Amino acid sequence: MQPDLRPTRRSLIRLAAIATLAPGLAACVADGLATGTAGGPEKSSALDVSPVLLVATTRKPVGNPPKAPYFSSDRGRGLSFAEVRLASPDRSLIGKVSAVVTGDWAVSAVPQVQTGPGAAAAFAEAALGRDLLIYVHGYRESFESAAVSAARLSDGIRFRGASALFTWPSAAATFDYGYDRESALWSRDGFGDLLKALVASPSGGRINIVAHSMGTLLTLETLRMLRAEAGEAAMARIGAVILAAPDIDIDLFTASAERLGSDVNKITVISATNDRALELSGAIAGGVVRAGAADRARLESLGVRVADASDYGGGLINHDLFLSNPEVQGVVKRAIGRGGGGGA
Repeated sequence: MQPDLRPTRRSLIRLAAIATLAPGLAACVADGLATGTAGGPEKSSALDVSPVLLVATTRKPVGNPPKAPYFSSDRGRGLSFAEVRLASPDRSLIGKVSAVVTGDWAVSAVPQVQTGPGAAAAFAEAALGRDLLIYVHGYRESFESAAVSAARLSDGIRFRGASALFTWPSAAATFDYGYDRESALWSRDGFGDLLKALVASPSGGRINIVAHSMGTLLTLETLRMLRAEAGEAAMARIGAVILAAPDIDIDLFTASAERLGSDVNKITVISATNDRALELSGAIAGGVVRAGAADRARLESLGVRVADASDYGGGLINHDLFLSNPEVQGVVKRAIGRGGGGGA
């Protein structure tokens, strides 16, 4: 029997309190974190040269032509594709100081949106010939906040290929955990169609995926479906799969990992036993421990790599360290390097 995901009044009050105290909740290995960051001289990211983010989404587009906020929290009719223009952060000293207050990357324009059967193919064509980094966001994210996180991730690890975002219709609201979870699962077909188009592209590069929090549930389920429907040949194009703070019932995680067979070795889990957000979501979901807060030995027994980031968070939540901590970003970079992608 699946755990009851209906939040209690007490759990919702606790969720609101944590979200108020720490905005980090909103953005929601054998490597050894203590061995240093990515290493080597810092290079420019591809976003520094061309600040364009490839976006595939199951959200409903806003306006035609597109207008802010560009994609809503409503569920769309089919997959949509857009090449999103970003405003890059000011690299000067003044810019770095102001970024602490105002943020860094931002969405500057969405020139057009393509929706329907051709969206996945259009995305694959835009990424043609390049390694790809797809970010899949977690709970309580708007389109724009997810786009900023995708840019921060790609720029933070100095990724040299194409940067991308798969964004699903999160309500971006504290009390809508149930809606978000259903929206993530509802988006499996859309994400699956995108991955099928990418692996079918004869000149495409390596496909690397970084998923966060509830987005890891969507990612793991979609990869399981891809392997079952398209076979091991399709999975060969998938490079590194990094699951950061996975908000997945450990029993469901175990079952899905076993279905991936040898492809489970592509997965790196970034966990933290002191992740307060996962502690709370576990309470909402019936008390079953989440994979991102599970015992390291239990995760490693499944064949995944584990990076324990418990000692690298200085805040109350410790839920999005892969976006803010250089050591944890180094884990992402090395995982992509092992997978043959452009992050090494």
